[in-house]
Amino acid sequence: MTSPLEQKIRITGPSIVTANRTADGAVIYRNRAKDWSTDLSQAAIVRSVDEARALLAEAIADDVGAVGPYIAPVDVRDGDTVKPGNLREHIRQSGLTIDLLPVSA
Repeated sequence: MTSPLEQKIRITGPSIVTANRTADGAVIYRNRAKDWSTDLSQAAIVRSVDEARALLAEAIADDVGAVGPYIAPVDVRDGDTVKPGNLREHIRQSGLTIDLLPVSA
């Protein structure tokens, strides 16, 4: 299996690094402070392959706080409003798409 850092990275617009928090599985975003946030608007936005590769490398190094980091596209509107850039990220940000069955006691 190829490491994410060894894979060819293609960026066609603004992108972020996202992952899941190891403690509870929450969707998290890498920010400029080299930390994680559950708020997409605080995500560090990159626009070049070199920036994306550096941000991803930082995220991968934090294997205690986050699992499965990868680069994802975003839409930046009106200069500062950040929205998911594809269906997968929209679903991840919105939560479950089905109701879970109740757990029997």
